Amino acid sequence: MAGRPVILTILDGWGFSPATEGNAIAAARKPTYDRLLREFPNTLVHTSGPYVGLPEGQMGNSEVGHLNIGSGRVIYMDVTRIDLMIADGSFFRDPVLLASMKHAQTRRLHLLGLLGDGGVHSLNTHLYALLEMAKREGVNDVCVHCFMDGRDTPPESGAGFIEALQKEIRRIGIGRIATVCGRYYAMDRDQRWDRIEKARTAMVDGGGETSTVPLAAVKRSYEKGVTDEFIEPVSIVDDRQEPVGLIRPGDACLFYNYRADRGREMTKVLTESPLGLHFTTMTKYDNAQTAAFVLLKELPSHILANVMAEMNWKNLRVAETEKYAHVTYFFNGGNEKPYAGEERELVPSPKVATYDLKPEMSAEAITDVVTKAIDKRDFEVIVMNLANADMVGHSGKMEPTVKAVEVVDACLGRIYDALRRKGGRWIITADHGNAETMIDPVTKGPHTYHTTNPVPFIVVDEARRALRPAGALQDVAPTLLSLFGITPPQEMTGRDLHIL
Repeated sequence: MAGRPVILTILDGWGFSPATEGNAIAAARKPTYDRLLREFPNTLVHTSGPYVGLPEGQMGNSEVGHLNIGSGRVIYMDVTRIDLMIADGSFFRDPVLLASMKHAQTRRLHLLGLLGDGGVHSLNTHLYALLEMAKREGVNDVCVHCFMDGRDTPPESGAGFIEALQKEIRRIGIGRIATVCGRYYAMDRDQRWDRIEKARTAMVDGGGETSTVPLAAVKRSYEKGVTDEFIEPVSIVDDRQEPVGLIRPGDACLFYNYRADRGREMTKVLTESPLGLHFTTMTKYDNAQTAAFVLLKELPSHILANVMAEMNWKNLRVAETEKYAHVTYFFNGGNEKPYAGEERELVPSPKVATYDLKPEMSAEAITDVVTKAIDKRDFEVIVMNLANADMVGHSGKMEPTVKAVEVVDACLGRIYDALRRKGGRWIITADHGNAETMIDPVTKGPHTYHTTNPVPFIVVDEARRALRPAGALQDVAPTLLSLFGITPPQEMTGRDLHIL
C-alpha cells in the first residue's frame, strides 16, 4: 500500500485572464476551485513562447505542455528546430527533403498540411520554404493541399492565409492549390475514418465539391456558416472541370505538419494505398511509420517517469481519448512504452461531432477512476487530465464552455473529498490557456484557439508552504518531487516553486 499519494491534475485549456468579458472560467460557478485558491498556496506559471521551447509570442499547446511538465525542463519544440534549420540554410540541404525533391523532378510533388500561422501543428513559413526548395531543385509540378485551421487560429482567418499563399506562389514562381479541406476531415485523430476518407477522396479522386478558385471556395463556406475547421473537402478544377492536382501513382508527397497526432491517420491511409507514393513527413508521426521523416524527436533523459521508475513508485495515468496520448506518450518525453510501475487507464471520449454538444465529455468517468485509486491507496502518483475546458473551448461557444468548466469543478470537488478522506497531496495546473478567452479581442467574434496567458498552479498540502510569484511548466515536476523530499535529477532545469 502506498503512503500519501500526490495527484497531479492537468486542467487542459484552463488559463488565467483578469478580463471578465468572454471569460468562461470567470463566468462559471466553481465553488471547489475558488475554495482551493482561497485556502491553499497558488501562483501562475507560463505556458507559451520561450518558457516552453517555442518562438516568442507563440501560444502553447497540449503536446508542448505535457512534454515540459513531464520532463522538468524546457523542451525545444520541432517548430523552433525547423525555424533554425531554415535560418541557417540546413533545411535546404537536408538529405530526406532532397530525396523527396529529386523524386518529384520526374513526378508531381504534393505538399500537405495545415495552412496558417497557429504554430501548433505547422507554420505557413515552413510551407513557403518548401516551395522555395522545390524551385531551387528544379521541381516543376507542385500542388498544395490546404488543410484549413480555424481552431488554433481565428475561425474565418483561412481566407487571408489562402491569399497569402497565392501571393507567395506568385513570388516564388511555382505551385498551385489543388484542394481545400477543413482539418475536421483531413486531420482527425480519433479513428473517424469516414472523415479521413472524405479528404482522401478529394485529393486522390477529385471527389466532393469543386471550385475553380480556392479563395471563392473558402468564402462560399463562410456564407453557409461553415468556418475553416469544418470546410467540406473541395477539389480545385480548371475551366474544363478537370482537377488541377490529383495525387497520382508514384507521386511524391510531403506532409509538412510537425506535430504527430493529427498527421497519423492521413499518413497511414495514403502510405498503405496501392498508389506507391514517395511519402515523407516532417517528423516521425508513429513508431510503426514506414515513410521517411525529416526530424527525429530528441528524447529527454531523466524525466519524471524515470525518477518514478527508479524509486519503484506505482503511478497511474488517466485521461479520455482526446488527451490520453498527452498523459502517456508526451508526458513521458515522446516514449511510447510505459515505464516500470506505470499503469494507464483510457476512458473513451464521447462520440459526438463537436464537444459543445456534450460539455461533460468523460470527466465524471475519469474522476471515478481517480477517486477509486485514491481510496485504494495503490499509487504514489496519479497523473490525470480533464480535457473539457480546452476541447469545448475550441468551439468558441460561451454557454457550453461555461458548462464544461462547471463539470470540471464538480470533479475537483469529488477528488478533494477523496483526498480529505484518505490523505494525500494535490497539484492542480494546466498545460495552456483557452477557455478564459472566448471572444476575439480584435474581431469580437468567437475565439476558438489557445492563448498565451499563464495558467494556475495550486498546491493542496497541509504544510501550506508559500510559492514563488511565477514559474513555468518545467517547474511542475521538481515541485512534485519536493513533496516527497526528493532532489530532482540535474537534467531537470526546472525549479521547486516552493519558497525554501
